[in-house]
Amino acid sequence: MGSSSLPSVTPALHYRDAPEAIRFLTEVLGFEENFVVPGHDGSILHAELRWRNGFVFVATARPDTSPVGCTTVCVVLESGGAVDAHYERAVAGGADIAEPLTDTPFGSHQYAARDPEGNVWVFGTYQPTPVPAASAP
Repeated sequence: MGSSSLPSVTPALHYRDAPEAIRFLTEVLGFEENFVVPGHDGSILHAELRWRNGFVFVATARPDTSPVGCTTVCVVLESGGAVDAHYERAVAGGADIAEPLTDTPFGSHQYAARDPEGNVWVFGTYQPTPVPAASAP
């Protein structure tokens, strides 16, 4: 694993109303909106909220892979090949695969597995990075 000042493990929270959760987390709790991928139906496919050099991912809950109340942890791997190898290891070890290998609209090659308690672990190439704030005129 490489050394970086960016996080290599990031929690992801899933909400019934992700746009409202983002509003609450930014306006009330002080997180900064870094990046948002809206769905065509008003949902949030992926959002990143920043706190200093850390992030939390936010998305609209999906009953099949990420229901409300499910804890999801995203782990950054170095390359697509590393993700593929990790996936093969998980499958060989009998992991409950929640989402097979896929390429996401936000640029990650990843898969997801459930642990014995039902939490979801996503292993992928996506590394959140701070987006510079727009300059005021």
